[in-house]
Amino acid sequence: MRRVCSALVACLTLACSVAAAREYRYADAHLHYVDFFQDSEGSAKLFEAMDAARIDSVVLMGIPVMKKWHEDEPKKPRYYQGDDAPLYWYSATDPILAEAVRAMTPAQRERVHPFLSGFNPNDKNATAHIETMLTLYPDVWQGIGEVFTRHDDLTAMIQGEAPRANNEAMQRVYRLAAKHDLPVLLHSNLTSVREREPLYLEELTEALSKHPQTRFLWAHAGTSAELHRAQGKLAFLRETLDDLLGTYPNLWIDLSWSVLDPYILDADGAPRAAWLALIEKYPDRFVLGSDLVGHFDSLGEKLHAFDRLLDALPEPVAQQVAHGNLRALLRRR
Repeated sequence: MRRVCSALVACLTLACSVAAAREYRYADAHLHYVDFFQDSEGSAKLFEAMDAARIDSVVLMGIPVMKKWHEDEPKKPRYYQGDDAPLYWYSATDPILAEAVRAMTPAQRERVHPFLSGFNPNDKNATAHIETMLTLYPDVWQGIGEVFTRHDDLTAMIQGEAPRANNEAMQRVYRLAAKHDLPVLLHSNLTSVREREPLYLEELTEALSKHPQTRFLWAHAGTSAELHRAQGKLAFLRETLDDLLGTYPNLWIDLSWSVLDPYILDADGAPRAAWLALIEKYPDRFVLGSDLVGHFDSLGEKLHAFDRLLDALPEPVAQQVAHGNLRALLRRR
């Protein structure tokens, strides 16, 4: 019995040492160049943070809304939740990003995958904006998003009606995305902060089923910080992902921070077996994201937080999730 126990300890020690010896190169599939005031630390800070953290490439996007500094507020808010002033759709986020990309060196441009996002998803003129950006900056864009649809408190603060993933304006966007071979990063929460059921799932599945030629990257797998604060974990999330990934081959999952904790990692920071099994079942459909907004000091910290998950996966799968799957998602570009 002692020999068996010693052998098990030795195997576990070896497995831990192998995992610890891994070194990953990362691709960030969800990074905002600007914040909610359209400000940015700039590309020099971005590449400095990327180099320090072994991040080879990033999906880089603006933010399609601007936080209003209301005339009755004596101090400019620091975040969109800083006061009760609303946000409004802001199309200039795309030229801001495009000009920043064009100012990069050729070597730097190889490391960024710019997505355009500066349109109102309730407006059927959205496709006209996208076409204009593709014409003005034909050498820049590699995708569309992050598109804000259901997004709890953020949606509630944006002027106008709440966007849906399956409205007619977005159906037009998906058709245009397929035409130009542009993947779409879509934020569409699974439910509201009060309902413990997948209230808005049909909005996503309609988009997926009607547009099989469009590649969808689902931001945070339909979760958000506000959902966590209101409900804790969504008990149906993992099973829903399993069903969706098995049904729709045009769907990829963004595992940015609101999925990592509290879903994938338990209270001790260890990956849950059920989530490891899900990722191993669909090893080519998950990507990592930092979801930073205009400030890049914590970029390495955000992506290296996934190391606990990666180390628990078979190394080929871990390398796919760390960087390979994003390349496949962007494929022809």
